[in-house]
Amino acid sequence: MKLVITYLCLCFLSLNLVAQNGNTLGYKIEGEEVVFTFDVRDYKEYTNEHTGRKMDFKDFDIENVVVSGEFNLWSRDKWKMNKVGEYTYELRKKLSDFTDEFSWEFKFVINNSYWAEPSNKVSNIAPAVDNYGNNYHTYNLKIYTAVPDPNGNACFKLNGYENAKNVILSGSFNRWDEHLFKMTKTTNGWELTLDLKPGEYQYKFIVDGNWIEDPDNPSKKRNEYDGYNSVINIQVPVTFNLFGFKNANTVILAGSFNDWNEHEIKMTKTDKGWTSTILLSGGKHHYKYIVDGEWIVDPNNSIKEYDGYGHINSVKMVR
Repeated sequence: MKLVITYLCLCFLSLNLVAQNGNTLGYKIEGEEVVFTFDVRDYKEYTNEHTGRKMDFKDFDIENVVVSGEFNLWSRDKWKMNKVGEYTYELRKKLSDFTDEFSWEFKFVINNSYWAEPSNKVSNIAPAVDNYGNNYHTYNLKIYTAVPDPNGNACFKLNGYENAKNVILSGSFNRWDEHLFKMTKTTNGWELTLDLKPGEYQYKFIVDGNWIEDPDNPSKKRNEYDGYNSVINIQVPVTFNLFGFKNANTVILAGSFNDWNEHEIKMTKTDKGWTSTILLSGGKHHYKYIVDGEWIVDPNNSIKEYDGYGHINSVKMVR
């Protein structure tokens, strides 16, 4: 079921991201895992790291394949893949192995010395550059939190512009890529549905090369070009449970998500204690319970942090 909020359709379901069928390469996201996939048949050439010479993949004797990228400082031996078929290799990593700014470039390394070169026809590529911005004349693959999915949780719509030839959705979820997310023309305008991790994102539409804000979204932030970006906030339901305290009369949930309001979120009594489900954005949230006026940390959550004012709070991570 989708909840329509003017410019944005949100379905608050558990995320199950999948790679864009047909034109992204090298990875997919399943639940809480990133699955790197290497298929020999997808590549025609490789680069010798030491000589820079490009060579044909034909008859190449593969001993091992490694995932190398910004997330592991371009290591050539740390993230070794497992052979799962005659031509295919796979490596699964937890989403927690990556930072919250989940947008990276990566490549596959053969025998710890040869870089597999993706075709420039793949949608998730980026020119490979050195530390000074000089082009290597090869490509890296890119990985995004956002992927087009008709069953996704963020439906972007641009009404009108019937005469436009090309409309692109660009935002912080894809490093403001100007080509990747092409919108589909509809009877009322243009549309594209993405699956996004919980969090706040900025975005714009590119209509035949012209950048515009979302005219139907009043939420916006000023950007570095003295203009504005439209803003969406993807939230998911998160349940808080306080076990025990059955003799308490009132239990309140308070945290950084509601400015520590002492009255707003009254928890519901259950057979095991108290519970409350609220919508939260992605990231780190501090919280406490107020049991009949007494503030306590969550006794069943071992993750706690100081808040900078000498107080210890329980921590809930939403990814």
